Amino acid sequence: MTPPARQSARSVASLFVTCVVDQFYPEVGESTVRLLRRLGVELDFPESQTCCGQPAFNSGFRSDAIPAARRFLETFKDSPQIVVPSGSCAAMIRVYYRELFQDDFETARLAIEVGKKTFELSEFIVDQLGVTDLDAALPDRTQGQGQRVAYHPGCHLKRELDVVSQPLRLMDSLPEIELVPFEQADVCCGFGGTFSVKYPEISGAMLGDKVAAVRDSGAGTLAACDATCLMQIGGGLERQSVPVRTAHLAQILDEATS
Repeated sequence: MTPPARQSARSVASLFVTCVVDQFYPEVGESTVRLLRRLGVELDFPESQTCCGQPAFNSGFRSDAIPAARRFLETFKDSPQIVVPSGSCAAMIRVYYRELFQDDFETARLAIEVGKKTFELSEFIVDQLGVTDLDAALPDRTQGQGQRVAYHPGCHLKRELDVVSQPLRLMDSLPEIELVPFEQADVCCGFGGTFSVKYPEISGAMLGDKVAAVRDSGAGTLAACDATCLMQIGGGLERQSVPVRTAHLAQILDEATS
């Protein structure tokens, strides 16, 4: 198999890989890097990066979230652009850092500056690189096998970042992918970080509805832009022996364009 020719650099960015990807789904980070490099992005990975502070912030421990957030800002303040393969982590940085540092003017100002150059993966590809048709952007690629894909839009991605069409446009641009609609696709999967731990009965009921809808869709793959959503839904699918695999958008696009 001959890989597509790598394009000359069209953009420079830093990758924030997120805790969940780093600890549980490193293959998502690898797919993100391969995909962006094919699109001509000169990508770097600041090794001093850690958590963005979202778990502590969402649990109400703001004093514990502040050191992690400060470290993120210090690590990425000089990056021209920051790409995040997660809608929830990108929302934490772009939306909630302002709230976290509302009583610290200087840090709040830095948080706003860093937030303006932080983008979720699909948002970065479509809105920053200007790529909406991956089939045209990588004309020399080797075409993969077809797959029926259902897409779950994560809550933070849609409601906090207003990223709705970008993932769909990228997948729909590839002839190997058939997007499959399913009932209540935009309803929360029930994970919500610590929500699933604090309210397991409610979370479980929400997950049950999501699994049933995915099962009835006829899709062979469920895609999402957040590994945490895939962890939640994938666990439900496995427990109910539903033969639908879960894959991050980066993996779907990486596979289809390799």
